[in-house]
Amino acid sequence: MKFLDEAKVYIKSGDGGGGSVSFRREKFIEFGGPDGGDGGRGGDVWVEAVNGLNTLIDFRYQQHFKATIGTHGMGRNRTGANGSGVTLKVPVGTQIFEEDRETLICDLTEEGQRYCLAHGGNGGFGNAHFKTSTNQAPDWANPGLPGEEKTLWLRLKLIADAGLVGLPNAGKSTFLASVTRARPKIANYPFTTLHPNLGVATVDEREFILADIPGLIEGAHEGVGIGDRFLGHVERTRVLLHLVSAQEEKVGKAYKTVKHELEAYGNELTDKPEIVALSQIDVLDEAELKKKTKELAKACGKTPFQISAVTGRGMTEVLRALRDVIVEENSEEKPAKVPKLRHRDMVVTDEDNGEDEADDQP
Repeated sequence: MKFLDEAKVYIKSGDGGGGSVSFRREKFIEFGGPDGGDGGRGGDVWVEAVNGLNTLIDFRYQQHFKATIGTHGMGRNRTGANGSGVTLKVPVGTQIFEEDRETLICDLTEEGQRYCLAHGGNGGFGNAHFKTSTNQAPDWANPGLPGEEKTLWLRLKLIADAGLVGLPNAGKSTFLASVTRARPKIANYPFTTLHPNLGVATVDEREFILADIPGLIEGAHEGVGIGDRFLGHVERTRVLLHLVSAQEEKVGKAYKTVKHELEAYGNELTDKPEIVALSQIDVLDEAELKKKTKELAKACGKTPFQISAVTGRGMTEVLRALRDVIVEENSEEKPAKVPKLRHRDMVVTDEDNGEDEADDQP
């Protein structure tokens, strides 16, 4: 399955059904009066975060989503049926933006979370609704209100506990493959990793999710190489693991190159806790290892871990360091303030036992 983390869709909610103009005409009933029913409500367009998806590839083949219109009212006070809604099923971590790609509509970070993107139009009143003591035979009815239509952008940001960053060939995919059951493509050429990969690492019976993103090079924030488009996938992480390959001639410069790209990208990536590790140390002798470790420590201001995914050296220690930061960050995290939304706008099905009152007519 191909990885797609951005998609453009067009949605339209259903129009409301029109009210009916009808009069009761039966034998022996002299003044039957109006009996036109109301039109049905148009269907809504919803988005729902579901488990089992990790890409937006489905929206490459279908970009238009339209709910059905409400049925028109009929005589004998028959109300039209409501239109059927449509639901866009997206991976957990999907953000919905307006057409300008900047205005955030909603951020679905939990499985089962739902949001109404477009409300269906209300059905029109039939002429029976307008009967009064002074107007016993109204001969008009309301048309149904039109539904909403808009173009939206879906943007996926994978939800992981730790993110792997570094230059191409820093050993990120090898690290991920050695500590998880993920099987990313591994080869000795730039940009082997073309899309983010996820894996579940386990240390001391505790699990956490690792995200490996394509390598950064100098000028990535300006679009050089693959650019920084995938850095959004590490925005939600608790900690960054910065890998610097021991094969780099100048490990300090390699570290600063990636650090500069993270700072240029912004979005508080540089404020996240960072663990630095010198990877692929199995290719160095002890003297060279000591020299490069000292150089990297001077560049990052802390003692880096020394790891080798091939021999397993230092892997447990760095995993424990990641685990400790994740546990600490989770314990210190305060519940975010949730903006007040109408019940019909947003529903978390786990909390309301799957009951959704959004389709009730006002």
